[in-house]
Amino acid sequence: MKKKKITVISLDPRAGASYAGEIRSLFQEYADISMLNVMDGSAMGVLEWADLFVISTDAYGSAEEVGRHVPMECQTMAVEVSFRWAELRKLKEIPSGKKVLFVNMTQTMAREAIAQLNQFGINHIQMIPFYPGAVLEENVHIAVTPDEVRYVPDSIETIINLGQRSCTSGMMIEIALRLELEHLLETEKFKEYFQAIATNNYSFDQMFSRSIRLESQFHILMEILEDGIIGVNEKGEIFACNNHAEEITKVNSPLIIGKRCDEVFSYIPFLKCLLEKKTVPAKIMKINGVNVSVEIIPVLRQENCIGAFARLQKFNEMEVRQNELRSQLMSKGHVAKYSFDDVIGESEAIRKTKSVLKRMAVSESPILLIGETGTGKELFAHAVHQESKRKDGPFIAINVAAVPENLLESELFGYEEGAFTGAKKGGRPGLFEFSHKGTLFLDEVEGMSQALQIKLLRVLQEREIMRVGGNRVIKIDVRIVAATNESLEEKVEEGSFRRDLYYRLNTLPIMIPTLAERGEDMFLIIESMRKELGGNFVLTESVKDFLRDYSWPGNIRELRNVVEYFAYTGQEKITMDELPPTVFRNNSVRIHSVAEKKTETEEESEAYWFVLDQLYQASEKHMSIGRERILAEAKERYLPVSQKEVRDILTDMARQGLVSVGRGRGGSRLMPEGRNLWERHQKS
Repeated sequence: MKKKKITVISLDPRAGASYAGEIRSLFQEYADISMLNVMDGSAMGVLEWADLFVISTDAYGSAEEVGRHVPMECQTMAVEVSFRWAELRKLKEIPSGKKVLFVNMTQTMAREAIAQLNQFGINHIQMIPFYPGAVLEENVHIAVTPDEVRYVPDSIETIINLGQRSCTSGMMIEIALRLELEHLLETEKFKEYFQAIATNNYSFDQMFSRSIRLESQFHILMEILEDGIIGVNEKGEIFACNNHAEEITKVNSPLIIGKRCDEVFSYIPFLKCLLEKKTVPAKIMKINGVNVSVEIIPVLRQENCIGAFARLQKFNEMEVRQNELRSQLMSKGHVAKYSFDDVIGESEAIRKTKSVLKRMAVSESPILLIGETGTGKELFAHAVHQESKRKDGPFIAINVAAVPENLLESELFGYEEGAFTGAKKGGRPGLFEFSHKGTLFLDEVEGMSQALQIKLLRVLQEREIMRVGGNRVIKIDVRIVAATNESLEEKVEEGSFRRDLYYRLNTLPIMIPTLAERGEDMFLIIESMRKELGGNFVLTESVKDFLRDYSWPGNIRELRNVVEYFAYTGQEKITMDELPPTVFRNNSVRIHSVAEKKTETEEESEAYWFVLDQLYQASEKHMSIGRERILAEAKERYLPVSQKEVRDILTDMARQGLVSVGRGRGGSRLMPEGRNLWERHQKS
């Protein structure tokens, strides 16, 4: 077996050597492990190919910087660290109530480590974060440090060096899964390592053993699936039964776990599947008076059958969902309804967007429309098709996030006769085939599952598909236009969106401007909507000023609701009294007349200080905070702030060194300079 190649990248060479050493102790027989770091420059420039890059979170500043150094086709993952139980036992020996310095390179690192120790039950001592530049409190004689003895003050009498923090068990499991070395997880070396590393998840061992037995963490997803799922082990003993399966079979899951499948579910041929090691095809059977499609799938590991899953679907519901979905898609028609002439506005932002998109439209490359909810991404997709060489071909739009995963594959790729229970005789083409010689618009593409992302990538690369249940390759000629209202870069970093697909879709990206960025376009759009709705009203100057100041978090979609409200007030002149109460009347929206308006810098704005306050409150709890949490807090306080505003404020703060913006689900953390700025603002 050819050895895999793992490259460990860190900021500090000492930390990198520690991480690489631990990975080597577990994987050295199957992988060559090399170590690079930023400080000596070895991790800079375009790096040599590796099967997997394991990168510490402080090594590179952003996902874009990772992309500049790591080859695009290579897998990447983050270093995750924890303490060893043996080191924690040393801290347990410190007398209760003692003041102890926790010494690390930075305040943030010290606070994060203290928070982690608290989670592991080290709460009997008072740990004080200490770092270069910090003031030493009196009467402190003990210091604890993760191998940063160089920063311990000379006056400290007792030093407890915990050593570099170790890689977590979860990280080692992920490396094994990424490199298809799952069999190593059952070796004594791995088991000893997992027992040595501290974890605050009391059910970790149970979850881990189950993931080995099933070669996946499928059980974690069971409850969010629309199908009923029942799992048995190699002995035919039931170990899993999700809520949907309980509902269909009328059993109580806790009462049947551990019992033999043939005693509880005699009508489901589990034993046949386990014995023959083959899938038992879906078959309709009546369970509690309901027609149910039942399919049994074996779990094979190294030619051994170690269990099986039964998938239960209410047949009638499945048929209804498919018919409703197809009716919805067909009612939209297969033609583009809008052109660039239907995009109303004369602002510089919208004119530039239209100009760029017109040039993009004549190409055959995928286009990625990026914009907040309600900015009109689908309208622009229609216009791109009308401006392209494919304008005489079909145009089909689908919101992939709104379609259940078990239906989406057959809708996109079609299916052959007999592919699944209820499949139409003769099979059915999918949307890719319907879109041949035309355009397929994939809205909210970030909602696509990993499995379908792989199939979409093949479509983009090979220009061919295969129907569900088929064995025939079908050549297609389809232009993809995708849209997202989220940061795909963050999705890539957190691992929910494939990096290779991202770069394929991101060939021709364009940002769709928000309504707030389009200035006076708002009033042209209002007039167009007024005529469309048959309204008879005019806006007073005070209302116009108010609308200019409003942030429009719902963009054009929200504006249409407002225009409809104006049209049905029955007033010919819209004053401040006619503003929609549910949208505008709250204490956080400040109304200025023209004479009262002030020019504000971003630092002086209410939104800026609100974001800084949220970061401060989170830092007091030793936590990070994400954009979605900040937006939710703003909504509760009736502060009109959009996703883009929060993103721009955080970006500007990061540029000033006030915050550290994390990648993926990491959230943002307040830096010392940011804390000082907030405290000065509170005093002013």
